[in-house]
Amino acid sequence: MVDRSESDSRTLLRRLRDTLATPGDGQDRLDRITHLIAHSMRTQVCSIYLFRDPETLELCATEGLNPEAVHKTRMRLGEGLVGRVARTGQPANTANAPAEPGFRYMPETGEEIYSSFLGVPIQRVGEKLGVLVVQSREARLFSDDEVYGLEVVAMVLAEMTELGAFTGDQGGIGAAHRFPVMFRGSTGQEGAAEGRVWLHEPRVVVTNPVGDDPDAEKARLDEAVSTLQAQIDDMLIGSASMDKEQRQVLEAYKMLAHSRGWVRRMSEDIDLGLSAEAAVEKEQSTARARLEQSTDAYLRERLHDLDDLSNRLLRLLTGQGKDTGAELPENPVLVARNIGPAELLDYGRKLKGVVLEEGSVGSHAAIVARALAIPLVIHAARITNEALNGDPILVDGDQGIVHLRPEETVAAAFRDKIAMQAEAQKRYADLRNQPAVDRAGNRVSLMMNAGLMADLPSLKGSGADGVGLFRTELQFLIRSRVPRRGELAALYKRVIDAAQGAKVQFRTLDIGSDKVLPYMKPQEEPNPAMGWRAIRLGLDKPGVLRMQLQALIRASEGRPLSVMFPFVATPDEFNAAKATLLREIDREATLGRPVPSDLRVGAMLETPSLAFAPDSFFAGCDFISIGGNDLKQFFFAADRENERVRRRYDTLDVSFLGFIEQIIARCAASDTALSFCGEDAGRPIEALTFAALGIRKLSMRPASIGPVKHLLRRADLTELKAAIDAARAGGVQTVRPAVTAYLAGLQG
Repeated sequence: MVDRSESDSRTLLRRLRDTLATPGDGQDRLDRITHLIAHSMRTQVCSIYLFRDPETLELCATEGLNPEAVHKTRMRLGEGLVGRVARTGQPANTANAPAEPGFRYMPETGEEIYSSFLGVPIQRVGEKLGVLVVQSREARLFSDDEVYGLEVVAMVLAEMTELGAFTGDQGGIGAAHRFPVMFRGSTGQEGAAEGRVWLHEPRVVVTNPVGDDPDAEKARLDEAVSTLQAQIDDMLIGSASMDKEQRQVLEAYKMLAHSRGWVRRMSEDIDLGLSAEAAVEKEQSTARARLEQSTDAYLRERLHDLDDLSNRLLRLLTGQGKDTGAELPENPVLVARNIGPAELLDYGRKLKGVVLEEGSVGSHAAIVARALAIPLVIHAARITNEALNGDPILVDGDQGIVHLRPEETVAAAFRDKIAMQAEAQKRYADLRNQPAVDRAGNRVSLMMNAGLMADLPSLKGSGADGVGLFRTELQFLIRSRVPRRGELAALYKRVIDAAQGAKVQFRTLDIGSDKVLPYMKPQEEPNPAMGWRAIRLGLDKPGVLRMQLQALIRASEGRPLSVMFPFVATPDEFNAAKATLLREIDREATLGRPVPSDLRVGAMLETPSLAFAPDSFFAGCDFISIGGNDLKQFFFAADRENERVRRRYDTLDVSFLGFIEQIIARCAASDTALSFCGEDAGRPIEALTFAALGIRKLSMRPASIGPVKHLLRRADLTELKAAIDAARAGGVQTVRPAVTAYLAGLQG
């Protein structure tokens, strides 16, 4: 924009807005926009490249290049100058484009006669949409003002895509929140649900990207910034009870909120024709793209601070989002990038399902979703960009698939699936009071996993024999501070009371890896799953371990108590933890307090090393619980949070089953009780295989007990074991086909 004045910039943006408002299809609008920009900037070429999929850009409109190349010329992300702009989110400005490293010559476009090249990203916050390019025959660098002006134009184009301005057969950037979209994620919790979207942090939609009165827009911005600064100052005043790290976060917020450069840049955007809201988003997108390219971990972590501040400012300017008085829709399905366990618990059982862009199968949010018995899909990329509050949504937790605004044929088929699952649950409910006994009379004890008081009503309703795993870390994860001993003792007492005499096995604090306490300094570890976690942390922080053991002893009130220590890798770790427990019992007895009438102390076998411990270790354990989730990932060296590898290896692989049989034999030789705990324990095929091998106690989520019991009562474990042995003798890698064939042949 040669010698462009503020008035000229605003004139261009208003013309763009008017062009976008004119009736016509998406392609027609794109064609008019490229003509308008080229004419305004006095360049021979203006082109718009849009993402057709996450890795491919397509020439969707041009003024000056060969029109026959439209919708035919494509390039990969990072390919050529256009692909470089798309990948980095940064402008590219050169006087001699063909001489640039990575330049890609596209003969079908006729662009070889144009030397100068300026490309800027078309992007919204965290969402890359395409690239806007201008070119000229004259070999010159575009000025800073021209670069800045084109970025402002690109910002308006990005905002208008949100409003559906380019939706069409050929030119659409997005579905404008109207058409059906399917997201393929990963299973966090099985089950199916139909409902309406409830965004945990609703996205602010900027409906007025162009500002007609810059003075009025800057006044709105100044007022909103002042309110934001006052809010953060108030938070700091009330932070006396916070720890040092929490105060440091607020101090960083304050520094950003009071940044004169941040406010000045937004004011300059307004001078060029943007509204206050669009100016906030432009600076957020630009800074985000810059920080995402940084190799500095500290700077990348500031992304969260930047996003939070910008979103707060946008909510103040628009009145959208949090605290607007909106009510949960009927049958709400929570949609979020990620969510903490405390926030998820706040919603409680009102939710029909949860869909997250991030998350992990072992995260505390997933654990809470299982406790609430609601379907969960994780890794549903970009769904928060597409979903709006109230949108119809289907959640298939079994397949890890989400249908947003589904077609009626899809919805009808999905409702049939939900009805079939409901019918199956009724059938399982009839078995609630029946024993888990196979046709030959072999009994298997089916226990449930728990971690919240909300789980305990499921104990009776599911038909579980007891609680095989009570995860004590959830009470630490949902608080903003370390819970007190008295609070924990009261909770553990309520758990034991609610069990009404059924056994409850308490697992001591298992934090670290993917479970990080909000008030605990994060540990930068190259591989946290194999790092400072669980019993390792407990032994290094004996005060926390002792406090928790004291709470468990007092909660028992003289009744039986079962305690197991997680992630034990060597006998020394178990012996040290057990010795701590015995000392605390002696101390409580000395103080005249009741101690457990029967104490059982066990270990979670989650590391292959423990399976090869001396006989004395097994003899010294009252029980062993195989932690299948961790044991499997370490056995196969396959991170269970890595979607590329975690499904690559089968639980029913003969090598893994052979390893499990070694553990069974070690426990049998020392008369040590053995159970299996983990996701696989709740999968009927895997559960029956473990039972056939000799594990007669399985601990699973409550909803799995019915299906496992139903199949077990139809099977004969002796026959199943023979089928497994025959398959192994035949040299197979996995016995799954043999087990599936046997179960398929069962009657009833």
